[in-house]
Amino acid sequence: MGTGVVIVAAGSGKRMGGERNKLWLPLGGEPILAHTVRLFATHREIDEIVLVVSAEDHSNVLKWLDRERIRVKVTLGGAERQDSVRNGLTALSDNCSFVLVHDAARPFITRQQISALIKKVQQDQATIVAVPVKDTIKVVGATGIVESTPARESLWAVQTPQAFRMSLLREAHQAAVETGRMGTDDAMLVEWLGHPVTIMQGSYENIKITTPDDLWLGEEILRKRKGE
Repeated sequence: MGTGVVIVAAGSGKRMGGERNKLWLPLGGEPILAHTVRLFATHREIDEIVLVVSAEDHSNVLKWLDRERIRVKVTLGGAERQDSVRNGLTALSDNCSFVLVHDAARPFITRQQISALIKKVQQDQATIVAVPVKDTIKVVGATGIVESTPARESLWAVQTPQAFRMSLLREAHQAAVETGRMGTDDAMLVEWLGHPVTIMQGSYENIKITTPDDLWLGEEILRKRKGE
């Protein structure tokens, strides 16, 4: 039962405000991308990795991987994240029975969490990492008026990795293509099939680096971990 990983790195990172993809920004002296890729590339339970990148970053990524002597497959992303993940799934071999889908901009998932997720998905077939929300959430209409307040106890903030039986996720993506549906994450596509998706509690440190404030917080997380 091989386990593959699709690392999605094809976004533009416009909210970071820089000219280059945010994944090249330094975090602890190395690109954000380096932290994420190395974590999975050196994990003993990961058998295969596909890194999905933009056409603009493709040559630079290949040069970086060659320089670092990291062996992963590289494929191009699509117009939307969903398209990029589908391209990554296509690039994985049939030796992978399970697949983890992870955002390259989340460099703080731990080895222990990855191992726990792999164990859980082998039982549940579809499992996502998430944390309970800390704030009260309001549903607001187009006019700016609050329509409802969901019970906070039932709300979770979803992270990555998201893990699935390979055949299940491929089926979900194919169904999405055939129906023209576009989900905000891979779990939503599996939910549309009517398949249950379970939760594995993650960590509030598993942030997605999207804005300059996130980069500052990332440096603090790194300093904290080095001091542990």
